[in-house]
Amino acid sequence: MRRVEQVMGLPVSVDLRDGDADGDADGARSAAVDRAFAWLREVDARFSPFRPDSEVCRLDRGELDPADVSADLAHVLDLCAHYERATGGAFSARVPGRPLDPCAVVKGWAVQRAADLLAGAGATSFAVNAGGDVATAGGPWRVGLRHPLDPTAFSAVLTVTDRAVATSARYERGDHILDARTGRPVTDLLSLTVVAPDLTTADATATAAFAMGAAGVEWAAARPGCEVHAVDAAHRVHRTPGLPVAA
Repeated sequence: MRRVEQVMGLPVSVDLRDGDADGDADGARSAAVDRAFAWLREVDARFSPFRPDSEVCRLDRGELDPADVSADLAHVLDLCAHYERATGGAFSARVPGRPLDPCAVVKGWAVQRAADLLAGAGATSFAVNAGGDVATAGGPWRVGLRHPLDPTAFSAVLTVTDRAVATSARYERGDHILDARTGRPVTDLLSLTVVAPDLTTADATATAAFAMGAAGVEWAAARPGCEVHAVDAAHRVHRTPGLPVAA
Protein backbone atom coordinates (compact mmCIF):
# COMPACT_ATOMS: atom_id res chain seq x y z
CA MET A 1 0.00 0.00 0.00
CA ARG A 2 1.36 3.40 -0.95
CA ARG A 3 -0.24 6.80 -0.47
CA VAL A 4 1.02 10.33 -1.16
CA GLU A 5 -0.53 13.55 0.11
CA GLN A 6 0.57 17.18 0.17
CA VAL A 7 0.90 18.12 3.84
CA MET A 8 2.88 20.85 5.62
CA GLY A 9 3.80 22.31 2.25
CA LEU A 10 5.55 19.19 0.94
CA PRO A 11 4.74 15.75 -0.45
CA VAL A 12 4.50 13.06 2.21
CA SER A 13 4.38 9.40 1.19
CA VAL A 14 3.59 6.32 3.23
CA ASP A 15 4.83 3.01 1.81
CA LEU A 16 3.56 -0.05 3.71
CA ARG A 17 5.13 -3.40 2.87
CA ASP A 18 3.81 -5.73 5.55
CA GLY A 19 3.24 -9.26 4.25
CA ASP A 20 0.17 -10.81 2.67
CA ALA A 21 -3.00 -9.14 3.79
CA ASP A 22 -6.53 -10.34 4.19
CA GLY A 23 -9.35 -7.84 3.95
CA ASP A 24 -9.43 -7.03 7.66
CA ALA A 25 -5.68 -6.42 7.88
CA ASP A 26 -5.75 -4.27 4.78
CA GLY A 27 -8.60 -2.23 6.24
CA ALA A 28 -6.71 -1.78 9.51
CA ARG A 29 -3.62 -0.58 7.69
CA SER A 30 -5.65 1.85 5.59
CA ALA A 31 -7.24 3.25 8.75
CA ALA A 32 -3.79 3.65 10.33
CA VAL A 33 -2.57 5.57 7.28
CA ASP A 34 -5.68 7.77 7.52
CA ARG A 35 -4.80 8.54 11.16
CA ALA A 36 -1.17 9.28 10.28
CA PHE A 37 -2.16 11.83 7.63
CA ALA A 38 -4.84 13.33 9.88
CA TRP A 39 -2.16 13.83 12.53
CA LEU A 40 0.14 15.60 10.06
CA ARG A 41 -2.68 17.90 8.97
CA GLU A 42 -3.38 18.68 12.62
CA VAL A 43 0.28 19.52 13.17
CA ASP A 44 0.26 21.84 10.18
CA ALA A 45 -2.75 23.69 11.56
CA ARG A 46 -1.35 23.97 15.09
CA PHE A 47 2.36 24.56 14.53
CA SER A 48 2.70 26.44 11.24
CA PRO A 49 4.35 29.87 11.57
CA PHE A 50 2.49 30.85 8.39
CA ARG A 51 -1.06 30.35 9.70
CA PRO A 52 -2.18 33.34 11.78
CA ASP A 53 -4.53 31.18 13.86
CA SER A 54 -1.96 28.50 14.71
CA GLU A 55 -0.88 27.94 18.30
CA VAL A 56 2.66 28.97 17.36
CA CYS A 57 1.56 32.30 15.90
CA ARG A 58 -0.78 33.05 18.78
CA LEU A 59 2.04 32.39 21.24
CA ASP A 60 4.41 34.57 19.24
CA ARG A 61 1.93 37.46 19.23
CA GLY A 62 1.45 37.19 22.98
CA GLU A 63 -2.16 36.06 22.68
CA LEU A 64 -1.34 32.79 24.42
CA ASP A 65 0.38 32.65 27.80
CA PRO A 66 3.48 30.39 27.72
CA ALA A 67 2.05 28.54 30.72
CA ASP A 68 -1.04 27.65 28.69
CA VAL A 69 0.54 26.10 25.60
CA SER A 70 -0.34 22.53 24.73
CA ALA A 71 1.85 19.69 25.97
CA ASP A 72 2.93 19.05 22.37
CA LEU A 73 4.09 22.62 21.79
CA ALA A 74 5.82 22.70 25.17
CA HIS A 75 7.70 19.54 24.16
CA VAL A 76 8.69 21.00 20.78
CA LEU A 77 9.92 24.22 22.38
CA ASP A 78 11.93 22.18 24.91
CA LEU A 79 13.55 20.33 22.00
CA CYS A 80 14.36 23.64 20.31
CA ALA A 81 15.93 24.92 23.54
CA HIS A 82 17.96 21.71 23.86
CA TYR A 83 19.48 22.09 20.38
CA GLU A 84 20.07 25.80 20.92
CA ARG A 85 22.13 25.01 24.01
CA ALA A 86 23.91 22.11 22.30
CA THR A 87 25.00 24.28 19.35
CA GLY A 88 26.06 27.26 21.41
CA GLY A 89 23.20 29.31 19.97
CA ALA A 90 23.80 28.59 16.27
CA PHE A 91 20.42 26.89 16.08
CA SER A 92 17.39 28.74 17.42
CA ALA A 93 13.65 28.85 16.87
CA ARG A 94 13.78 32.55 17.77
CA VAL A 95 16.22 34.31 15.44
CA PRO A 96 16.23 38.08 16.21
CA GLY A 97 14.00 40.03 13.90
CA ARG A 98 12.05 36.97 12.82
CA PRO A 99 8.88 35.33 14.16
CA LEU A 100 8.95 32.18 16.27
CA ASP A 101 9.64 29.28 13.90
CA PRO A 102 10.08 25.78 15.37
CA CYS A 103 9.66 24.07 11.96
CA ALA A 104 13.17 22.60 12.02
CA VAL A 105 12.09 20.44 14.95
CA VAL A 106 8.39 20.10 14.17
CA LYS A 107 8.70 18.25 10.85
CA GLY A 108 10.87 15.40 12.05
CA TRP A 109 8.97 15.10 15.33
CA ALA A 110 5.58 15.07 13.59
CA VAL A 111 6.58 12.55 10.92
CA GLN A 112 8.14 10.29 13.54
CA ARG A 113 4.86 10.44 15.49
CA ALA A 114 3.01 9.46 12.30
CA ALA A 115 5.39 6.50 11.92
CA ASP A 116 4.72 5.56 15.54
CA LEU A 117 0.98 5.54 14.79
CA LEU A 118 1.59 3.05 12.00
CA ALA A 119 3.74 0.86 14.24
CA GLY A 120 1.11 1.04 16.96
CA ALA A 121 -1.43 -0.31 14.49
CA GLY A 122 0.77 -3.35 13.86
CA ALA A 123 2.71 -2.28 10.77
CA THR A 124 6.26 -3.63 10.87
CA SER A 125 7.71 -2.76 7.45
CA PHE A 126 7.13 0.76 6.15
CA ALA A 127 8.72 4.06 5.20
CA VAL A 128 7.30 7.53 5.72
CA ASN A 129 8.98 10.04 3.41
CA ALA A 130 8.42 13.76 4.01
CA GLY A 131 10.14 15.70 1.25
CA GLY A 132 13.21 13.43 1.37
CA ASP A 133 13.37 12.97 5.15
CA VAL A 134 12.54 9.34 5.85
CA ALA A 135 11.47 7.30 8.88
CA THR A 136 11.63 3.54 8.36
CA ALA A 137 10.53 0.39 10.13
CA GLY A 138 11.80 -3.00 9.12
CA GLY A 139 13.86 -3.10 6.00
CA PRO A 140 16.34 -2.92 4.52
CA TRP A 141 15.26 0.27 2.74
CA ARG A 142 17.40 2.06 0.17
CA VAL A 143 17.46 5.83 0.58
CA GLY A 144 19.07 8.04 -2.05
CA LEU A 145 20.74 11.30 -1.05
CA ARG A 146 20.27 13.94 -3.72
CA HIS A 147 23.48 15.35 -5.14
CA PRO A 148 23.61 19.01 -4.03
CA LEU A 149 24.88 20.17 -7.43
CA ASP A 150 23.01 17.84 -9.80
CA PRO A 151 19.29 17.19 -9.20
CA THR A 152 19.41 14.17 -11.53
CA ALA A 153 22.07 12.35 -9.48
CA PHE A 154 22.66 10.90 -6.02
CA SER A 155 25.67 11.74 -3.89
CA ALA A 156 25.17 8.45 -2.04
CA VAL A 157 22.64 5.66 -1.58
CA LEU A 158 22.11 4.34 1.93
CA THR A 159 20.67 1.07 3.20
CA VAL A 160 18.78 1.46 6.47
CA THR A 161 16.73 -0.79 8.72
CA ASP A 162 14.67 0.68 11.57
CA ARG A 163 16.47 4.01 11.13
CA ALA A 164 15.70 7.53 9.95
CA VAL A 165 17.44 9.78 7.44
CA ALA A 166 17.19 13.59 7.23
CA THR A 167 19.00 16.15 5.08
CA SER A 168 19.46 19.89 5.41
CA ALA A 169 20.65 21.58 2.23
CA ARG A 170 20.70 24.74 0.14
CA TYR A 171 19.48 23.20 -3.13
CA GLU A 172 15.69 23.46 -2.58
CA ARG A 173 15.19 26.76 -0.75
CA GLY A 174 18.50 28.52 -1.24
CA ASP A 175 20.36 30.01 1.72
CA HIS A 176 17.46 29.64 4.15
CA ILE A 177 19.29 28.15 7.15
CA LEU A 178 20.66 30.87 9.40
CA ASP A 179 23.34 30.86 12.04
CA ALA A 180 21.29 32.44 14.81
CA ARG A 181 24.46 33.84 16.40
CA THR A 182 24.96 36.13 13.42
CA GLY A 183 21.57 36.14 11.72
CA ARG A 184 23.32 35.37 8.43
CA PRO A 185 22.80 32.39 6.08
CA VAL A 186 25.19 29.47 6.34
CA THR A 187 27.13 29.12 3.08
CA ASP A 188 30.11 26.87 3.85
CA LEU A 189 28.03 23.69 3.49
CA LEU A 190 25.97 22.47 0.55
CA SER A 191 24.20 19.58 2.25
CA LEU A 192 24.33 17.62 5.48
CA THR A 193 22.57 14.32 6.09
CA VAL A 194 22.11 12.58 9.43
CA VAL A 195 21.13 8.94 9.99
CA ALA A 196 19.72 8.35 13.47
CA PRO A 197 17.43 5.94 15.33
CA ASP A 198 14.41 8.24 14.86
CA LEU A 199 13.44 11.13 12.60
CA THR A 200 13.02 13.60 15.46
CA THR A 201 16.73 13.23 16.19
CA ALA A 202 17.87 12.98 12.57
CA ASP A 203 15.99 16.07 11.34
CA ALA A 204 16.77 18.34 14.29
CA THR A 205 20.42 17.28 14.33
CA ALA A 206 20.82 17.85 10.58
CA THR A 207 19.37 21.37 10.77
CA ALA A 208 21.20 22.29 13.96
CA ALA A 209 24.50 21.03 12.55
CA PHE A 210 24.00 22.92 9.28
CA ALA A 211 23.38 26.10 11.27
CA MET A 212 26.85 25.65 12.79
CA GLY A 213 28.46 25.60 9.34
CA ALA A 214 31.48 23.41 8.65
CA ALA A 215 32.01 22.84 12.38
CA GLY A 216 28.60 21.17 12.49
CA VAL A 217 29.84 18.10 10.61
CA GLU A 218 32.06 17.00 13.47
CA TRP A 219 29.46 18.08 16.03
CA ALA A 220 26.75 15.94 14.41
CA ALA A 221 29.11 12.98 14.07
CA ALA A 222 29.71 13.07 17.82
CA ARG A 223 25.98 12.93 18.67
CA PRO A 224 24.91 9.54 20.10
CA GLY A 225 23.62 7.14 17.47
CA CYS A 226 24.22 9.52 14.55
CA GLU A 227 26.04 8.94 11.27
CA VAL A 228 26.76 11.81 8.87
CA HIS A 229 27.21 12.50 5.17
CA ALA A 230 28.05 16.10 4.22
CA VAL A 231 29.20 18.07 1.20
CA ASP A 232 30.93 21.37 1.90
CA ALA A 233 31.13 24.48 -0.27
CA ALA A 234 34.45 23.29 -1.71
CA HIS A 235 32.64 20.13 -2.89
CA ARG A 236 34.48 17.91 -0.41
CA VAL A 237 32.53 14.92 0.91
CA HIS A 238 32.62 14.05 4.62
CA ARG A 239 31.38 10.66 5.87
CA THR A 240 31.45 8.98 9.23
CA PRO A 241 32.82 5.43 9.23
CA GLY A 242 29.50 3.89 10.22
CA LEU A 243 27.43 5.52 7.47
CA PRO A 244 25.30 2.68 5.99
CA VAL A 245 26.29 3.17 2.34
CA ALA A 246 24.64 0.63 0.03
CA ALA A 247 26.92 -1.98 -1.47
